[in-house]
Amino acid sequence: MNDEWQPDRSSLSGAQFERGTDGPKVILVGVDGSAASGRAAAYAAGLARRQNALLVVVYVQPVLGTAVAMGASVAEVTEEVAESLVAEIRAWADRMRGVFEVRWQFVTFRGDPYGGLVATADRLKADAVVVGASEQAGHRIVGSVAVRLVKSGRWPVTVVP
Repeated sequence: MNDEWQPDRSSLSGAQFERGTDGPKVILVGVDGSAASGRAAAYAAGLARRQNALLVVVYVQPVLGTAVAMGASVAEVTEEVAESLVAEIRAWADRMRGVFEVRWQFVTFRGDPYGGLVATADRLKADAVVVGASEQAGHRIVGSVAVRLVKSGRWPVTVVP
């Protein structure tokens, strides 16, 4: 008599397993220039490296109605932030070249940060989303982008402190 556990093969009918294809293929990280988002990007980059996944770095340029009403050039400011972020990412990738390689792409556009991350994750069929914890006190009451992503329950979400 064989006492070893045997899988129920009836539940495996039609299932195909492929060697070496487990794990995430696309890891999305939201950045906004804050220290927490920088830590999230570093964490996501390490995860992408270990999993040989594509790292998609997303900066959603917020549209601030009050700043526009006051005459401030929000578009110019957010473009500068986007350019600064991509320069930092490129510099980091250059420093790491030869140490380890990470396939990555940078995506930026204007809109609501939560909606933008959701739309991008859906469009790219992201396997995981990484964001930094909010550093704004008001988010404890209203809810941060990170909390909203977790509550949506659409992907595994890692919130990096």
